Amino acid sequence: MSSSFGRRGPTTHYGRAGLDQVTAKPHDALAKVLQAELEATGQLIRERMESRYAPRIPQVTAHLVDAGGKRLRPMLTLAAARLCGYDGPYHVHLAATVEFIHTATLLHDDVVDESEQRRGRPTANLLWDNQSSVLVGDYLFARAFQMMVEPGNMRVLDILSSAATTIAEGEVLQLSAAQDLTTTEETYITIVRGKTAALFSAATESGAVLAGAPDDHVQALFTYGDALGIAFQMADDLLDYQGDSSATGKNVGDDFRERKLTLPVIRAIAAADEEEHAFWHRTIGRGKQQEGDLEQALALFEKHGTLESTRQTALEWSAKARAALQALPESEIRDLLSDLAAYVVARLN
Repeated sequence: MSSSFGRRGPTTHYGRAGLDQVTAKPHDALAKVLQAELEATGQLIRERMESRYAPRIPQVTAHLVDAGGKRLRPMLTLAAARLCGYDGPYHVHLAATVEFIHTATLLHDDVVDESEQRRGRPTANLLWDNQSSVLVGDYLFARAFQMMVEPGNMRVLDILSSAATTIAEGEVLQLSAAQDLTTTEETYITIVRGKTAALFSAATESGAVLAGAPDDHVQALFTYGDALGIAFQMADDLLDYQGDSSATGKNVGDDFRERKLTLPVIRAIAAADEEEHAFWHRTIGRGKQQEGDLEQALALFEKHGTLESTRQTALEWSAKARAALQALPESEIRDLLSDLAAYVVARLN
């Protein structure tokens, strides 16, 4: 698949040849364009993660914030606001808000999943304890709500607070659907919308609303963020089985070991014969895993083509994100957002 850089130069291809040929990654290019706003966002994050009475709060928060994440969600907020012509100071507050919400969910997720590695480093719950991770996550949620109020825009407040609710709802749905072999693709998409896409779409939509963009532009940026988030999560689910652990910061097969019903697994179960269904019931349903099971799961994915079909579905969501941007005026930011949607699935090579 390819993506045009428009006025910035020739078309850049994100095909199956691999990412080694990509000289400029879109999120890096976008970060360069938004450098001043990102620096202001980083400064605000550092200020607001401080605590007068509980020094563990900035310690735990800094462990994640300084771990080298791409700051993709705050970048989307800043980009949407800039794309829609915003020239005030409060897009920085919204960008910091979405980063705090994201960081809070990561802290809570690692406790729920009993994870030991995040972004290639030990998780906060491993370095400190579960109680610290949960309570610091709660603090960051509270800080996020303080910041989202400051622009004085009720519609923005509604978007971001609703996203926080949807995220929590998605996590509970994922918990209730865990290890349930009857989980459908529809339920999977609902979970993905909650755990990932809700914050992507809230980031882009709130930036547009803050800028006073017309409704069709706001809707376009919401659709972009929603589709980008779904494509992003599907790519992450695939990278769990196909990725390089040194690049992803996760061990290959973690989702299998944690018995997560991601799309490749759901599709493999749907196509399974009686013997294969018994395998999935033992490994995912009952959690009775043994040596060689991951390799067997990979063989079943290959047999039924579920990794490739999931890749194709991720490409479709990426295309939907890029199509949504066509409703917006041509600009460098729009081109970079389009390239970003192409890149999140190009990682699958």
